[in-house]
Amino acid sequence: MRIAGESIFPGEEKQINANIAKLPTRTPIDIPIIVSRSNEEGPTLLLMAGMHGDEINGVEIVRRMIVNKYHRPLIGSVICIPILNIHGFIHFSRQVPDGKDVNRSFPGTRYGSLASQIAYHLRKEILPNIDVGLDFHTGGARINNFPQIRAMLDNATNRELARAFAPRYIINSKFREKSLRREADKLNKSILVYEGGESLRLRKNAIDQGVNGALRVMKHLNMRSEAPSPDPQSILIKTSSWIRARGSGLYHSFVRPGEMVKEGQKIGLITGPFGEFELAVKSGVNGHVIAVNNNPVVNRGDALMHVGIGN
Repeated sequence: MRIAGESIFPGEEKQINANIAKLPTRTPIDIPIIVSRSNEEGPTLLLMAGMHGDEINGVEIVRRMIVNKYHRPLIGSVICIPILNIHGFIHFSRQVPDGKDVNRSFPGTRYGSLASQIAYHLRKEILPNIDVGLDFHTGGARINNFPQIRAMLDNATNRELARAFAPRYIINSKFREKSLRREADKLNKSILVYEGGESLRLRKNAIDQGVNGALRVMKHLNMRSEAPSPDPQSILIKTSSWIRARGSGLYHSFVRPGEMVKEGQKIGLITGPFGEFELAVKSGVNGHVIAVNNNPVVNRGDALMHVGIGN
């Protein structure tokens, strides 16, 4: 296996510092990549986080996999990238400094925008080496996601891996153009997206569920001999919709992620900051709350709650 010009042989573990760019001060920006290979042949699994620099839960998930030596496989290889978007991470930002989203920049180009360059290196150096990937994310813009796996479930391998991860919710999610999942699919690689918690905030449950799911996937691939047992049976979410604010003001949510709501149920309240009105928020469907907006100040049309309709 070769990554960024370095060879990693069976039975070897190595940290590769892949140079992506330099700051205007000429300070190099390197992406640490930790590779652990078994002496036994087997699949190669990617554990990656920090594509959006403010999504910290995923960084902690991959860090725990490394520090607890969980990333050392019985067969095959594991590639760990705790922080892909170094620029965003040090600036507490979802994007890179040019304002672009790495996950909307694939396949990328060597001399394009900074986001395009990062996507290009991931496409060129990592994707050809892997069979399966887990891409760890959180909700953005104060959206708190209940732990969930998102995948294109028309693909049998994706369905199998999602059920092996065994989150509470498995969401059928179509590809977005220029995304990592879409690019990986073109190469016949399966990448699942894990979502849990919200940006710039560590949430223990989301981190624990991410680590446990990764261990279950490794066991499914025969890379581990044991893994935590799943709790409840996973719920397949076939469709979902956002409940949006019908007015501007202060939003008070009455339900939490992971709860069920019924059509017509009062799930929140929007109040005027000067005491001039109260506007009830009601659910239009029966479903599972897979995400909530934790920002109390909302404008008309803002997303308040993501409700999934299960099987």
